[in-house]
Amino acid sequence: MADQARARRLAKRIAQIVASALEHEVKDPRLGHVTITDAKVTGDLRDATVYYTVRGERLDVPPDFAGAAAALESAKGVLRSKVGEGTGVRYTPTLTFVADSVPEDARRIEELLAKAREADAEVARRATEARPAGDPDPYRAPREEEPEETDEFTGPDSRG
Repeated sequence: MADQARARRLAKRIAQIVASALEHEVKDPRLGHVTITDAKVTGDLRDATVYYTVRGERLDVPPDFAGAAAALESAKGVLRSKVGEGTGVRYTPTLTFVADSVPEDARRIEELLAKAREADAEVARRATEARPAGDPDPYRAPREEEPEETDEFTGPDSRG
């Protein structure tokens, strides 16, 4: 079992090697808009999970996740060979490619934050127009104090 620091370093190196190979060596057009976002390696350094995302060419055309997944699966052997050459570890880890959900999650969080801002603005707008349900000042303005009881022998508030 390797230590966690070594696994993190190996994962980082695998992500760099795979990204470089996709950019310079693998000539599949479906991989033109694939970006490697992260990699994780198991504690025994035998399996690596590579996370990727796909950018769309244009805003009106959604990215081709299925095509990118198929292209990565077909290029898995070449990429594993490159990882083996570039890392120098005794056993080259198997590669598993997983579509990264971070961009979609970030977009969803941004939408939720925009809705929260709109709701806050609506509450602030309603608060400026709000009036108290009862009297504007529910406390009696001229406070009437009750007279203190005095004992003619001991004076006010004597406990004697």
